[in-house]
Amino acid sequence: MRTEDVIEDRADDDLGGGLFAADCRARLAFEVIANRWDSVVVYVLGERGPMRPRAMLDRIGGLSPKVLNETLRRLEYNGLVERRRYAEAPPRVDYTLTEAGTALLGPIRALGAWAAVHGDAVLAAQERRGEETD
Repeated sequence: MRTEDVIEDRADDDLGGGLFAADCRARLAFEVIANRWDSVVVYVLGERGPMRPRAMLDRIGGLSPKVLNETLRRLEYNGLVERRRYAEAPPRVDYTLTEAGTALLGPIRALGAWAAVHGDAVLAAQERRGEETD
């Protein structure tokens, strides 16, 4: 079953727990993508396929090795990426998206499309608001 079909079928469901409850599945989804770097790493892995951490750092600007490591561990913990270790000298590790991580690409792309259309308006509103508080 496609993710889009599940979303449509469950649109009126409460997705676990009461509406906006701590165990609501919708809240879980927002928590997974709320971290700034999680979505970027998922997107890059979806764009490029399996990658080594060094290649990800080269591809993603402004990301430190420490933050990338934390991000990859969080994504692995959440079942969105899989870590592959190779028995080589020196040791080699790469990361790839799981089925759940791949399914997250659609919503991430939709948010990117929203940002492309509305980003300037959001930035302008932030700038106006910043001027009001100065």
